[in-house]
Amino acid sequence: MKTMILAAGRGQRMRPLTDHTPKPLLPVGGQPLITWHLKRLAAAGLHEVVINHAWLGEQIEATLGDGRQWGVSITYSPEATALETAGGIAHAMPLLGNDPFLVINADIWCDWPLERALAIARQWRATIDASPALAHLVLVANPTHHPDGDFAIDDQGQLSALSHPRLTYAGLGVYQPALFKGLTAKRLAPGAAPLGPLLKAAMANGQISGEVHQGQWIDIGTPDRLARLDEQINRANLQPSTTRR
Repeated sequence: MKTMILAAGRGQRMRPLTDHTPKPLLPVGGQPLITWHLKRLAAAGLHEVVINHAWLGEQIEATLGDGRQWGVSITYSPEATALETAGGIAHAMPLLGNDPFLVINADIWCDWPLERALAIARQWRATIDASPALAHLVLVANPTHHPDGDFAIDDQGQLSALSHPRLTYAGLGVYQPALFKGLTAKRLAPGAAPLGPLLKAAMANGQISGEVHQGQWIDIGTPDRLARLDEQINRANLQPSTTRR
């Protein structure tokens, strides 16, 4: 199973830190933020990684190389201009292939067990239903900076963009390539393909499932949140949990 780490954002809210350093390379706990993801993926048995980049992307490639240092194999999907989430994923589809894949936002800190992605993909392959979910999203309690949330989840694990109460999308999900059918690199324009409309349309058809994560989760979207996380790690040796095979 492949994983895509979304790393193409400009990081406007992180300025001036991101004026000369791409957000995924900002240090936290003594190492670039993105390397925490790489280590957890390797520990979970997810070794094939695709990383998209745009702003200062050459720094990402120079720092991470082929990923061997962290036990993974990295392929890069450069974007001349950031294509937003759905656009970036669609642009990388030739690298991701035809099987379900995991997507992780580079700017989160979370201990959701990544092995769950493998279990979800196996469940989809084993289902009798000819049309399994197009995506399975991880939701978390709404943080103070996003009080209204994104999606509601029912007792069957189906997501809705219209129901209440809503929880926040954690920036973690398992996706089927079919969700991005019709979005091709030739049709993309900068800013033309956000993920929200695709998800909401599929939710209306009952094609998006999800689960609620009760553990660690931080959206590292501002210098203040980055500094607080760095302090927590240095003070308490906080680390997202890993499960080694």
